[in-house]
Amino acid sequence: MTIGSLFSGIGGIDLGFQQAGFEIVWANDIDSDACKTYRLNFTETTMFECDVRKLITSSLQKVDIITAGFPCQPFSVCGNQKGFIDNRGNLFFEIMRITDAVNPQIIFLENVANLVEHDKGRTFNVIHNELVSRGYYLRYIVADACDYGIPQHRTRTYLLAFRNVDQCESYHFPEKVRLKKRVFDIIDKTVKVDDSFYLPENTAKYNKMVKAIIDDNQIYRFSDYGIQSSKDGICFTLKANMGTWYDRVPIIKDNYGIRTITPDECLALMGFPGSFNIAETSLKSVYKQIGNSVCVPVIYNIAKILYDISK
Repeated sequence: MTIGSLFSGIGGIDLGFQQAGFEIVWANDIDSDACKTYRLNFTETTMFECDVRKLITSSLQKVDIITAGFPCQPFSVCGNQKGFIDNRGNLFFEIMRITDAVNPQIIFLENVANLVEHDKGRTFNVIHNELVSRGYYLRYIVADACDYGIPQHRTRTYLLAFRNVDQCESYHFPEKVRLKKRVFDIIDKTVKVDDSFYLPENTAKYNKMVKAIIDDNQIYRFSDYGIQSSKDGICFTLKANMGTWYDRVPIIKDNYGIRTITPDECLALMGFPGSFNIAETSLKSVYKQIGNSVCVPVIYNIAKILYDISK
């Protein structure tokens, strides 16, 4: 089955679907750095690098499924929560515009957990009604990545819309699995990384972090509320604002000092394979690209069940 990917970013959703057996035919994103990374990893996919509002539907090949991890900031409890009042929230209706042109059998949407509760449920009702009015049947789940094998708290809403009611009724989201890995099963504290990632000693931030670190097996970060510590070796949500405020990048104590986790470690904590390549852009851009993406194993598990019932 074929996929058209909207708001593709670096391709986290696409990679999960590809691993499950789907073919990614075309993709669209506005972020030039994310598109560079995408092209490095999806060489057979046509990338339309533009504002989705300028995406010409006549140029899009018909596909079986449209996927869209559309902008979450308008609905996030960490964002402004303006929803459809925010121009980025209105981009949902671009998904509908392209759906009307491409007429996919299935639509997959990913967004923040708060999407369901935003504006007392009215936002989700709009999304529900827009899809139902086009003849789709819906299933959705709010799930945390740590319940699907990734040691990161990343709770998201995943929605599938089916043209075929029998497919919808036969689809069930994956069961939770016991978490077998913690942060330091992925991050090797015995390996020294580049010096630029270590906090300079005897600086204000370094001294604050030294006092805060009481357990070397946890992960830490600066926040608006002071220094936060993880629990049970599970990472905080890796956010796009890591690229805006560098001190929002999680911090660990390894065998050589106190440091931020590296982009490669962030990718691993999102479930990307070691073979995945990030384009050479600024460090801030790299962190932003990763924070804007998804946990690949969660997508894979959702997509694999979809693939199996679609054969």
